Amino acid sequence: MESEKKPSAVSDVGAWAMNVISSVGIIMVNKQLMSLHGYSFIFATTLTGFHFLVTALVGAVSKATGYSASKHVPNWELIWFSIVANMSITGMNLSLMLNSVGFYQISKLSMIPVVCVLEWILHNKHYSREVKLSVVLVVIGVGVCTVTDVKVNGKGFSCACVAVFSTSLQQISIGSLQKKYSIGSFELLSKTAPFQAASLLTFGPFIDYLLNGESIMEYNWSTGAFVFILLSCTLAVFCNISQYLCIGRFSAVSFQVLGHMKTVCVLTLGWVLFDSELTFKNIMGMIIAVIGMIVYSWAMEIEKQLTKNSIIEDEFRQLKKGVEHFPMNMNDDDIELAESKR
Repeated sequence: MESEKKPSAVSDVGAWAMNVISSVGIIMVNKQLMSLHGYSFIFATTLTGFHFLVTALVGAVSKATGYSASKHVPNWELIWFSIVANMSITGMNLSLMLNSVGFYQISKLSMIPVVCVLEWILHNKHYSREVKLSVVLVVIGVGVCTVTDVKVNGKGFSCACVAVFSTSLQQISIGSLQKKYSIGSFELLSKTAPFQAASLLTFGPFIDYLLNGESIMEYNWSTGAFVFILLSCTLAVFCNISQYLCIGRFSAVSFQVLGHMKTVCVLTLGWVLFDSELTFKNIMGMIIAVIGMIVYSWAMEIEKQLTKNSIIEDEFRQLKKGVEHFPMNMNDDDIELAESKR
């Protein structure tokens, strides 16, 4: 039994590690790629289209070489999912453009309770008091770390609402589709990536022009910019795969809660690599957030154990009930037949 559980635990840790490392890495790479002191590639939506194009190519190669199997998922489901996912990307970009950084961070934090509510509505999922407490701690901790000035306007608020709702729905849908069609995380990503790449590369340049007032056709390409775009796309493949892996293995809420570890890592690396200011407020927020993550992990482990014990008790009751009824179901002919076979 222990030998069966260890590979699962190791793969779970590996999935989280891949997501944290690739997510933090892509933020650092994109910071250099998109900053004015770097390569000034300010076309975020189009860059995301490149990410999904490379992911789709990796999926196509994997399928052609027989590395991954192919299960049927209706195209309307893939298109619907791609629309929701692209609304998430576009909404986040518009929210960042129209709102202050403080309100943008608050909108990202609000995804945790929104995911909880949506899972309760869609899947009738309930959470223990300990899980709710840990979520509150994580939200407070990351809020203290990241939220500064908060300015709100009508358009920005509307975009933030669309971004939060669509991102939460997208993350819940990843797990739902995997369970519904018994499909692996990489296979699902391979099926959705082409739709997202096609739509983002079609409409992305227009959205970026709306956001920045500059056209990608006028960008001054260089070898350095091309290398960093390629590196960003490579990290995006690992980031996308690990996101689908994590949500498929755990839940959208777990992905959101433990995913805020990336915020702590980004703040720390920003301080180490880019001389970003790290104040006492940031440090206190990180400590609260880490405590919240530890409490969340502990609470989820308790829930798993309780669920496991409940299943064992149900199986034991069913077995006991069957044993109690077994002699009553035997008639005299059955007893005579059994004795004659001895």
